Amino acid sequence: MDKKIKEKRLIKRQQLKSYLQVYNRKTGKPIGYIVNLSSEGLRLVSNIPLLTHSVFEFRVKLPREVNGAKHIDFDALSCWCRPDVSPDSFDTGFKIVDAPEDLHNLVNGLTNYFSFKSESSSGTK
Repeated sequence: MDKKIKEKRLIKRQQLKSYLQVYNRKTGKPIGYIVNLSSEGLRLVSNIPLLTHSVFEFRVKLPREVNGAKHIDFDALSCWCRPDVSPDSFDTGFKIVDAPEDLHNLVNGLTNYFSFKSESSSGTK
């Protein structure tokens, strides 16, 4: 029985062509990889199922310095977790908690940096 999950997000998430690794901000240990994101939330792929309805303290190390920052720290609430299509991997959906304006600006910059761009969206025909 295939159940459809109702789409609840208001802002479209961007698929990334390259993945950013996410770390536990307190321990420095890797948790997983961001595979899509918006200024409101993200989907993370990990090797273990993550606890749902919990707030995680994340750190993303940037591929290059952005506005003087080498990483982004933020908190996110896990909303759901399910097996990924890849064996031994799990997808977890997160809602970003109380994101400061700087984080929104950095997320927008990362979205532009990592997202696929179609010819029609770049102004060429």
